[in-house]
Amino acid sequence: MATDLSPSAAISCQNVWQVFGAKAPERLAEALASTGGDARRAAALLRAAGLIVAVQDVTFDVREGEVFVIMGLSGSGKSTLIRTLSRLIDGTAGRISIDGEDILAADPQRLIALRRDKLGMVFQHFGLFPHMTVTDNVSFPLKMQGKPAAERRTRALEVLELVGLKGREGAYPRQLSGGQRQRVGIARSLAVNPDLWFLDEPFSALDPLIKRQLQDEFLRLQADLKKTAVFITHDIDEAMKIADRIAILRDGMVVQIGTPEEILLNPVDDYVREFTRDVPKGRHAHVGSIMETPETLPRMPDDPKLQEGMTIDAALAACMALYQPVPVWASNGKMAGVVHPRDLAGALTADTP
Repeated sequence: MATDLSPSAAISCQNVWQVFGAKAPERLAEALASTGGDARRAAALLRAAGLIVAVQDVTFDVREGEVFVIMGLSGSGKSTLIRTLSRLIDGTAGRISIDGEDILAADPQRLIALRRDKLGMVFQHFGLFPHMTVTDNVSFPLKMQGKPAAERRTRALEVLELVGLKGREGAYPRQLSGGQRQRVGIARSLAVNPDLWFLDEPFSALDPLIKRQLQDEFLRLQADLKKTAVFITHDIDEAMKIADRIAILRDGMVVQIGTPEEILLNPVDDYVREFTRDVPKGRHAHVGSIMETPETLPRMPDDPKLQEGMTIDAALAACMALYQPVPVWASNGKMAGVVHPRDLAGALTADTP
């Protein structure tokens, strides 16, 4: 699988392993040496010896400002991976750099500073202090930074309004709904204005309606704040909705990394294909993913004005009565390519091998 490691990446994760068991670093090194660096065979040796290989030779970049979703079935290693990325647990081997700094080599004091000033974290279980008001919960990270009380309160009120909780500043967690408590958790993670945002299945414990509302809220916040976010989920619909790119894990190993369209239209194997089997292609895939750029572009007096970013469903509805290639227009107003209506229809039903 190709990777795009770059020194300018917000997060760079290179050959990261998380192995649990006695003398895991030494035994991992021995397994890799004995297999000539073959990660799959090394992992098999470790598992046969009774060790738990939770994350296996994972490599990827997270670009600045993108939402990078990590997904997989229960037990695939996704939560372990995000805890390793944030150094909540120490990785067994590999390199994890944040803005070029190797955090696996960071000492405890540097880790405290990173978490206090640079990283925001949201988890499935809200972790709010029950004896504190909403405002005090949100301002707590600022208190740990030594900020004055007035500054803490001002910032807390700002982020509470940002997440739609204006008017609930004096409430206690027990007085809030599940969705409201999760909003408090999101606000608390944003209070220090972190550069990186780690979210581990933040909406999975909520009912479907509240979950959709908070997904929309997350997208609104991301559009305004443009944070670099690593988001864990087991829900393919959620991943398709919020991700710029998706990494799919299986048994601690990255199976495929790609945009939602790439994952949906070009799954690399049956495991990925099964994830996307019930996802409506026309609602998520865009015209630009299937258009062509021929040598000559068609003349069409009744141009249906297809745009690269239109969904396949919308494009097909616009030109379903046509029987010839249709121009596709880029956002700059120039013609980007053409697509035939039959290809739009075929993309909705194709079972990509």
